[in-house]
Amino acid sequence: MDNLISTDHLVKTYTLGDFEIHALRGIDLSIRKGEFAAIMGPSGSGKSTLMHILGCLDRPTKGRYFLEGKDISSLDRNALARIRSEKIGFVFQSFNLLSRTTALENVELPLLYNNSSPKIIAEKARKALLMVGLEGRENSYPNQLSGGQQQRVAIARALVNDPAIILADEPTGNLDTRTSVEVMEIFQSLNKQGITIILITHEKDIAAYAKRNITFRDGKIVKDEIVATSKNAKEELLSLPQVETEEEI
Repeated sequence: MDNLISTDHLVKTYTLGDFEIHALRGIDLSIRKGEFAAIMGPSGSGKSTLMHILGCLDRPTKGRYFLEGKDISSLDRNALARIRSEKIGFVFQSFNLLSRTTALENVELPLLYNNSSPKIIAEKARKALLMVGLEGRENSYPNQLSGGQQQRVAIARALVNDPAIILADEPTGNLDTRTSVEVMEIFQSLNKQGITIILITHEKDIAAYAKRNITFRDGKIVKDEIVATSKNAKEELLSLPQVETEEEI
């Protein structure tokens, strides 16, 4: 497999008054195409800072970041925005859905700037919702969906542009145990289809579903290991009790 992502001595330093905060201290990391990696660590360890750089939301202070072999470390904002829209799908803990738009319309949002016809945009959005098991809920608003369903919409939105990579930042942080496992089942299924996934989490139980665990502390990688036997979310769901959804309450 080829490296999808690689970093060369990545450094990120923030200045607050007379103080310097060293968020990343020389990170050398490679992620291969098709990997499912979990980046772990406590708050302040640097994992979220790394995600912002990998997601082209920020630039390193020093060092280089290669995406698909291209050095994008020093690209301007417009170039980074274009890479984000074409190459990267984001999933966040808080879902970040627009409350007054339907599930379908939320998923369509990333496509509204690529000059496609409304018909093609709708078809792609419906396909993405189908991939996450939400066929038939296209016209539902976020307040009509359970937390797990809202996160599925967010994952569909991340998928709709056929990204090279999905970055998921604490995607199960607001979910109960069973719903968290359901979301991890989606990620495992997508990864089996060849989609590269990087999961940011502080929960070891969630990281256990990935194939590789990378642990950060104080801006450095302190452990990088292959998971010998990843937890199988689909099998685990069979042993978990059903949870009432918001529609059933």
